Order: sequence, then structure tokens, then C-alpha cells
Amino acid sequence: MRLLKLIQLYFYVCEVYDNQIEHHVQRHTKNKIEPRFTDKEVITCYLFAVCYEKRQRIKDIHDCIDTHYKDWFPQLPTYETFNRRLNRLNPAFPALLSGLVSKWQQKALDSQEFKFLLTDSMPIITCAGNREGKVARAITEKGYNSTKKMYFYGVKLHALSIGEKGTLPALEYLILSGASEHDLNVQREILRNTSNQYVFADKAFKDSDLDELYQKNEGDLLIPVKYRKGQLKEYKQRHKAADDLYSRAVSSIRQPIECFFGWMIDKTDIQRASKVRSTKGLLVHIFGKITAAIFGRLDELKLI
Repeated sequence: MRLLKLIQLYFYVCEVYDNQIEHHVQRHTKNKIEPRFTDKEVITCYLFAVCYEKRQRIKDIHDCIDTHYKDWFPQLPTYETFNRRLNRLNPAFPALLSGLVSKWQQKALDSQEFKFLLTDSMPIITCAGNREGKVARAITEKGYNSTKKMYFYGVKLHALSIGEKGTLPALEYLILSGASEHDLNVQREILRNTSNQYVFADKAFKDSDLDELYQKNEGDLLIPVKYRKGQLKEYKQRHKAADDLYSRAVSSIRQPIECFFGWMIDKTDIQRASKVRSTKGLLVHIFGKITAAIFGRLDELKLI
């Protein structure tokens, strides 16, 4: 059965590579001979080991293919070469992910009458905040995570998803930002363009301009109650029961997006990027693992 999954994945990668990816990863060299171990095989090995073999480190991925699937990949190079080739192919994963997300979105839209969106973010940590971040400095920086109450070096992954009752939400937008960027600032433009929707967010998204825009365009930005600084104690006490009830309702509807990130962490350990040593490696770690997880999800839903 697992070999059938490998074949299915390889054919999917070949189809998307020939139609979309090839020009993004084209070699600029006089040598026109294709490598014995092709780019399609590199991508397939990575996605298969993450998705179906639950391997999370590049070294473990290479060892898994070398030990169990060498008959299918007889030209598998050394670990060092495999890692270098994989990092060079980092632009391939967003292109693969885009096609998978489109399939998931269509399924979500076909299965519901009322569309609503859920938004949240997750830190991807390259090292703890008490150390100096030296990896992928072009895109990483120091930030603070209020949920874990910790400083860290790394990036933030923001997701805006289509809510589905009783299941994981389907991705609508995925954004990568610096760790210090405020969630609202990163997503403000997208939220403006979706102002005719119902969006469930956390307290960080409290913004009077967006509230007014959503109300004007027959949508709503629903977040748990957040009292203004200096709000009268009597006001809080008078409205506490109703505000708590409303906040719990919004939080319960938002729970699937939190489950989505939890599912992603459980499947791929994406949040820990301490083994990454370059910007390209970090991009593979993020988009490669998301692609693998969502491919597996769509396979379960019979959408591949």
C-alpha cells in the first residue's frame, strides 16, 4: 500500500513540475544533461518521507529512503548532495502547495452554504530568545510569543482559513513574516480585501478602522471582548457576564484554526527549526513540511 502512495506522489510531482515548477528551479548552466537523480525524485523523496514515514530531519529522510526504498531510487546521492539539491529546490514547494490549497479550498466551498474565515498565527523557532540568532538572518528576527510567554528568534506563520464544521479548516491565505511583526499589521491588507466576510480572530485584531469597514461592507470581524486601557471598573462588572459569554462563543468557533496548527506540529514538528542552517533550508523546512502535511490530508479526503 505504501508503495502505491509513493507512485501516486511521484506522478503528482511530475505533473506539477512539468506544468508549473520547472521554470522556477531552472539551472543556469551550459551543461544540459539532466542529473541521474532528478529534481522530481528529490522532491518526491522529501515529501514521501515526511508525509508517510513521519521523518522530520533531512538526515532521517535520506536514511529512510536509502534503507527502505533504494530499489526505487538507485541513483540516490549522498546526504550532503541530497541536502544541497533540496535547498536549491526551495521555490518548488510554494508552487506545489498552491495547487494543493486550491483543491482544498474548492472542496470546502462546495460543502458549505455559509462561508466564514478563521485567522491565527504560529511561531517557527530557530533558537531561544536568550541566545543570539545566527541562522537565516535575512528573514528571521527576535519576537515574543504571548501564548508560550517566551522570546524567540525565528519567523511567524500566519493562516487565514475557510471554516468547516467538524473538521480542519481549509487554507485560504498563508503568510510568512518576521517574528516581531504584529499579526494585525501583517494581515491588514488581506482583511481589507475580505471585508465582506465573517472573520473570527483573536484580541490582537481589535481595530476600529477594520470594524467600521466590515460593517459598511456587510461583513463582521468577530473577536473576544477586549477592554480599553482605563475602562471603568463599573462598566466591566456590568457587562462581564455577557462579554464572557460572547468571548467563549467566538473562541469556540476559532478553535479549529488552533487545531490546524496543532495538527501541523504533530504531523511535521514544523515549529522547531533549530537544526536549520540557512535561509533556503528554513524555507524548505516551512513550505516543504506544510506541502507534505496537506498532501497527506487531501489524500485522506480522496482529492488527489
